[in-house]
Amino acid sequence: MFTLTVLVPAFNEEKTISESLDRLRKHDIFDKILVLNDGSTDQTVEIVKKIAKDDNRLELINFKSNNGKGSVLQNSKPYIFSDYVVIHDADLEYNPDDLLDLYEKASGNNMILGSRFIGEKIRTGAYTRTHIANKTMSLFFSFVNQKKCTDIATCYKMMPSSFFKNHDFKENGFSIEVEMVAKFLKFSKNLVEVPISYTGRTYEEGKKIKFSDGFLYLINILRYRFFD
Repeated sequence: MFTLTVLVPAFNEEKTISESLDRLRKHDIFDKILVLNDGSTDQTVEIVKKIAKDDNRLELINFKSNNGKGSVLQNSKPYIFSDYVVIHDADLEYNPDDLLDLYEKASGNNMILGSRFIGEKIRTGAYTRTHIANKTMSLFFSFVNQKKCTDIATCYKMMPSSFFKNHDFKENGFSIEVEMVAKFLKFSKNLVEVPISYTGRTYEEGKKIKFSDGFLYLINILRYRFFD
């Protein structure tokens, strides 16, 4: 079996971080749980420190300033020593139970994506415009890269640590989702998708991705296919 590190980017997630980590900790497939604090100004750090006392797999990596999801993922590389790495957001939109299905597909040099658009898992709470935008971006990505991908914006990406650590990622924001998959397809064509569940939160509840991020996705699909 492959060793696995889960990366948990977190920025001001005091309302959800405790339950999010509890969901992860109940599974034994993770050798290390790295919480990547992206300059939180609320109680996120204090909550994580308290939980870490009860689980030696959990480690807090503290970044003093808020630079974005892509930035903390890029800077997490020195702390990763496992065969595979997977990303789990600190909110409660994704269910770590689904990571067991992704883990079963880990083999050799493949990237496993958790897709919210295949299979019959329970999905609730997604904005209609976000749903349409994600499907449109995924179709565009598939066409440009000549490789089918039904959910390019998914958080759940499991990949070989050798790929993750040896490639330089430039996107500080959410566009790292596109960048990682595009660069992986230049490294290997072994892209696998697994159905996952989803419970979308509202902007009032703390959802952070914006319309402008979707526009950047489209630009970066072209950038990382043809120019970088």
